[in-house]
Amino acid sequence: MGPIKTQLTSRFNLNSPIISAPMAGIATPELAAAVTKAGGLGAIGAGNYSSQELKKQIQTVRKILGSPEDKPVPLIVGFLGWCLDKSEASDDPCLVAVLDQNPVAVWFAFGVDMGRYIDQVHDYNARTGRNIFIFIIVSSVEDARIAAAKKVDALVVQGHEAGGHGGAEALPLLVLLAAVMREFEAANEKPLIMAAGAISTGAQIAGLLSMGADGVVLGTRFLFTPECSYGAAQKQALLDADHNSTARTAAFDEVLKLNNWPPNCNGRAISNKIIDDVKAGLGLEERIQKFEESKRSESDTSRLVVWAGSGVGMTNEIKGAADVLRDLHSETVKQLQISTKLLS
Repeated sequence: MGPIKTQLTSRFNLNSPIISAPMAGIATPELAAAVTKAGGLGAIGAGNYSSQELKKQIQTVRKILGSPEDKPVPLIVGFLGWCLDKSEASDDPCLVAVLDQNPVAVWFAFGVDMGRYIDQVHDYNARTGRNIFIFIIVSSVEDARIAAAKKVDALVVQGHEAGGHGGAEALPLLVLLAAVMREFEAANEKPLIMAAGAISTGAQIAGLLSMGADGVVLGTRFLFTPECSYGAAQKQALLDADHNSTARTAAFDEVLKLNNWPPNCNGRAISNKIIDDVKAGLGLEERIQKFEESKRSESDTSRLVVWAGSGVGMTNEIKGAADVLRDLHSETVKQLQISTKLLS
């Protein structure tokens, strides 16, 4: 099918306004490359990787796509603010190392002061003559205002339904997207607006584009792919999940001993005995002990952390990422065509 034309697809010469989320440790170079090759825009997450490991991953994407060394590689590299704080304070800072690899875009999320990193990218672009695009996650209208004032290129409006980490008090995606779009409707210059959170079907994508979104970001949908790094037990948990299988809570991070996330940020994952332990009133020490005992067992998956959004029940098969992208594109085009008939 033909391309879908939005500001996002025009900016990056894409066929589809679909981005695969930069899920740290989960979105592999192979996943990112497959999405880009199929007409979307793929991403990897920097997480706590070293600069050398990130260079290796970016080069893997470049090689798969056949991107010349002297051209930008069509890839987003996502940074978590708190991980970037540690990296930039170490003897192995990652941000400039990644910028030197010339990805088409970087992505910032979940930091206390993301402005300094946004400024750093702007300065780098001015110094080198490059035009590396800046995405940033926002989970409130106030977040969006602050980010726009820093001259980011795109806002990723993330609703409460999203899997993995996000705003603990974020509104549902449809409400938040409408509120953010209203905030900028009279602006002469405004960032592109992406929608994120429990998006699993082409019909949803068509609806969000009709609302005015320039593109969409999908994470959970791309977990159901062989390219995703989730193991067999995690993928089985995804396949077994239904529409009420996830929970947004700090409980998953608590047992993982991840206390670096900024205030008002928690995670959505598939609900299991980790949540049962909280409901049973167990103290943190006992919950950690039970989690670690379960992790040591090869057969016990009852406390396996599987990050996923509330749309997890919409998918019931593992399929290659390129096929997923093409299916979503086709579904979106068909739904947009159906929508136009409402006015005929």
